[in-house]
Amino acid sequence: MLETVRAVSGGVRPAGNSAGNPIVARREDIARAVVAIQFERWPALYARYGEAGRDKCVEDLRYHVLYLAEAVAAGSPDLFREYAAWVKILFSNLGIPVEELGESLEILRDVVVARVDAPTAERVRACIGAALTALPDMPVELPCLIEDDAPFADVARDYLGALLAGDRRRASALVLDRVEGGMAVRDAYLHVFQPCLREVGRLWQTGAISVAHEHFATAATQGVMSMLYPRIFAAERCNRSMIATCVSGELHEIGIRMVADFFEMAGWDTYYLGANTPARSIVRAVEERGASVLAISATITAHVGAVADLIAAVRADLADRPPGNRPLRILVGGYPFNLVPDLWRTVGADGFASSAADAVAIASAD
Repeated sequence: MLETVRAVSGGVRPAGNSAGNPIVARREDIARAVVAIQFERWPALYARYGEAGRDKCVEDLRYHVLYLAEAVAAGSPDLFREYAAWVKILFSNLGIPVEELGESLEILRDVVVARVDAPTAERVRACIGAALTALPDMPVELPCLIEDDAPFADVARDYLGALLAGDRRRASALVLDRVEGGMAVRDAYLHVFQPCLREVGRLWQTGAISVAHEHFATAATQGVMSMLYPRIFAAERCNRSMIATCVSGELHEIGIRMVADFFEMAGWDTYYLGANTPARSIVRAVEERGASVLAISATITAHVGAVADLIAAVRADLADRPPGNRPLRILVGGYPFNLVPDLWRTVGADGFASSAADAVAIASAD
């Protein structure tokens, strides 16, 4: 159990907001209660981990509580069901029976329901119930995310091989040579970088590679993207500006960086803030840049609440924006928003884009 929860959290502390969220506000009590029941039902856990391991289980279970809390706050059982599907694959690769996952979810449900009001309890039952119902049919493995018939699949496979071998120079040369030979930068982003990084994530989830491999692949890809910037910034300007950022606590930044680069290729002036940017700094940047679009990324469910908080802060701060300026449009994207089509409305955004190209099209439509 300890290996599982630590792998799920991945060392990233989600930016949960306790204000107004009864589950987040009680996450410490919930985490300790769940672990206490688990250790009572499964004595082998204590024999395996001891008291120190028990404390670490409590620490890591807090993250699971936050995933549930965000799904409940969004009124979206889909979010928690997909989280359970992710954990099932992880369990399978750690050799932990799926029955143990199901019983853990039942314990979590009962503990949370006993500590929240009736309407919240009903949403908790719906979220965990959806996960338990779907659990038997959830896959225990995922297929390779570089499809054989995809455009430039040969380049993507060779690029991935170079990344996993730790050969940054060969990875760079593979892409730069193809771009010099006529491959569009957009195609490098969409058909090489994107599927390769998704495949790296799948390999980490299944235990085939380490976190070090994943971090190297991301850093190497960012380096190649930088080498392509002379071509990206050569586009004719359209005299519009946008800001691209992740919410505070979000460390997965390469997706929103790709979004910013697509806006640059469309002639926009971009202001890329990167990962883990404090909300106040984002609000100030919007004011200073006079941006007409703010693109916000969140890649994990536990950060959906932080997206809503950021949007509310931006709207409150810009309430007195001069009417002569172009109104600010806020677009959101990332894994949770791909799962739940209307989640962007829940967080107060003006729209949602499932890809960098879609983000540009939506922003340019007005």
